Amino acid sequence: MLGVNATEALDLPMVEEDLQRLEPLLAGSVVTGESFLDDVTTHLIAAGGKRLRPALALVAATRGERAASEDDLLGGVAVELVHLASLYHDDVIDEATVRRNVQSVNSRYGNLVAIVAGDYLLSRSAAIAAALGTEAAGLLATTLGQLCQGQIIEVRSCFKTDRSEEDYFAAIAGKTAALMSTSCRIGALTSGARRDEVDAFTQFGRAFGMVFQLRDDVLDVVAEDGELGKPPGQDLAEGVYTLPVLIALRDPDAGPELRTLLGQPLGQPEREKARSIVSESGAVAATVAVARRHVAHAVSAAQGIGPPHVAEGLEHLASSLLDDLPI
Repeated sequence: MLGVNATEALDLPMVEEDLQRLEPLLAGSVVTGESFLDDVTTHLIAAGGKRLRPALALVAATRGERAASEDDLLGGVAVELVHLASLYHDDVIDEATVRRNVQSVNSRYGNLVAIVAGDYLLSRSAAIAAALGTEAAGLLATTLGQLCQGQIIEVRSCFKTDRSEEDYFAAIAGKTAALMSTSCRIGALTSGARRDEVDAFTQFGRAFGMVFQLRDDVLDVVAEDGELGKPPGQDLAEGVYTLPVLIALRDPDAGPELRTLLGQPLGQPEREKARSIVSESGAVAATVAVARRHVAHAVSAAQGIGPPHVAEGLEHLASSLLDDLPI
């Protein structure tokens, strides 16, 4: 399965050890003692995951030079709970049946349970953030608002073949980049970093998040079955037209045929036809070029972070997002 191994790219062994310490805290943070609710809230935690957002928080907190404190770990738990909650809610919106190669929560337990369980995860994240202090609590609250704004922007554009690129970038800035940025910032805050480094980590996280989503949107077009932990072409089928699709729609050769397919839900044959049209146009390469510009922004932000080996690790992490694109 295609994925991003943050600890390998960063080459900070202590961060990997801290992530192992984080796992029981993450699961324990949502356990209530009520067996049904516990099954629901731990469903995706048990399925595993890259834990990319906690990794960013821990790098910002420790620079890989010391063991994470309890507050550092809890900062990582808080951002991962927000991410997990967003997956619960997204899968309801998308009517998804698979997540992380297991049955999605909504498919297994129903939409109502998935929505309420996602809300519960958000409440636990908020409680943890509140215990970390006023600034952390305000940061998480602001981030939740940005996530909702990004989702609403995306939903209102579903099935619109005239969706603007500005609309797309506003959506991914809220849906993805905001939480990546917050993951970096909360780690810097729990460690008591200098304000200039807090801001540098924040800027890195925002740029990294933009690259991450652009990569994901390319993979939705070009990946093979089984590589993503969810069906490829899902966004296309559900009317979420991402940057490679928008670029292909403008193409004088690919655009007319693609437009005849889009604007409505797609069955499997139409989905694969649309993916083929987009992938065979120049849209994927153009999207990767945009992603490389955001990598440059991430690299620039990392240069304001010390020590040098941490900056180099962050630069490598951002660059590595584009390494496994099958183009």
